[in-house]
Amino acid sequence: MEQIGIELEQAVEIILNTGNRMKRTQFVFTKEANGRILAEDIYASFDNPPFHRSPLDGFALRSKDLVGASKEMPKPIQVIDTVYAGGFCSRTLNQGEAVRIMTGAPIPDGADCVIRLEDINGGFNEENTLILVDRELEQYENFCFKGEDVKKGTLLLKKGVKLTYIEQGILSSLGVEQVKVYDKLRAAVFATGDELIEPGTELKPGKIYDSNLLMLYARLCEFGITPVIAKHLSDEPEKVADAIKQSCERVDLVITTGGVSVGDKDIFHEVLPILKAERLFWKVNLKPGTPAMFAIYEGVPMFHLSGNPFAAATTFELLVRPYLAKAGRDESLYTVRKRAVLEDDFIKISNGRRFIRGKMEEGKVSIPPAAKHSSGMLASMAGCNCLIDIPTGSGELYKGSEVEILLL
Repeated sequence: MEQIGIELEQAVEIILNTGNRMKRTQFVFTKEANGRILAEDIYASFDNPPFHRSPLDGFALRSKDLVGASKEMPKPIQVIDTVYAGGFCSRTLNQGEAVRIMTGAPIPDGADCVIRLEDINGGFNEENTLILVDRELEQYENFCFKGEDVKKGTLLLKKGVKLTYIEQGILSSLGVEQVKVYDKLRAAVFATGDELIEPGTELKPGKIYDSNLLMLYARLCEFGITPVIAKHLSDEPEKVADAIKQSCERVDLVITTGGVSVGDKDIFHEVLPILKAERLFWKVNLKPGTPAMFAIYEGVPMFHLSGNPFAAATTFELLVRPYLAKAGRDESLYTVRKRAVLEDDFIKISNGRRFIRGKMEEGKVSIPPAAKHSSGMLASMAGCNCLIDIPTGSGELYKGSEVEILLL
């Protein structure tokens, strides 16, 4: 049943109860998987490192051959081979034998410790294969064990994790060339209004350059979602309904701006009946963006936002963003709320719930001049990184007041 004039939290609850989590999956190259959501558990298929290895340049040898070694009585050890990282020694060390070894190289069978190159008495001459060791070494001294980083069968990455450079490095260390991830959400964005023209065209009387389409397109891209469709539409209900109908065959959600209030050109009161879409709510008790509308058409959620730029930006963060987080399985998209201290006065009384732009730094939040808080103004949003949530019935707010903010 449709609800009219509801609280923000109710609106978000309706949206989240409607949204389905992404089920489509695909395989992508590990090197291109940054920011994607993992669709499978990843287990180690082998021990890492896959062999005992040396942590330094020196000589791999047997600790029992060094018992009693001292400066007065160094132990002579025969060097039988040299092993570099990427190579290996095929022999098992016998009594009194050592292998010159480099950092990262496999420790040969029979050896159980490594002495640093610089700890060899008199240094080492490659032409002379005999070294003198003047100290004892503990068993497994300077010794990195097979599987020390990861044991075979260990669960390394859980399904649902967002892949960053660290996870990509882990996958690469396992030899994983391609990884299974969830598909990205597919969005359609429409800006409606006969007054809108695209940047790059002549600005004629009565016309304005559209900011909403590119603004929302860019924000979606920042969230890892490249819109499938992004278009301007005129204020003709039949054409708008047809554009939405066609888009819903290709996308997971639709976002529109404009046409949701009560004026003659607020066309979505006609568009939704043409589509026979189910409208779940209209009007949310907040400013800016009160006339926000949410509907479902053939299983596709549709967010109809105010055409005022700041209102569109604000309601996108408050209403659309939670849906993207849930449906896209990306927990990092959920808005973070914090407390901050006002650096400026805001003396406008808020009879209803209001969100104003702000810039938070080190626990303090500054706000643009009160005259710049119109829902149609976007320029004063430059440099802002949060929205300040001012509850219904708040009086004048002064510098030093504590407020709640939503980080953008």
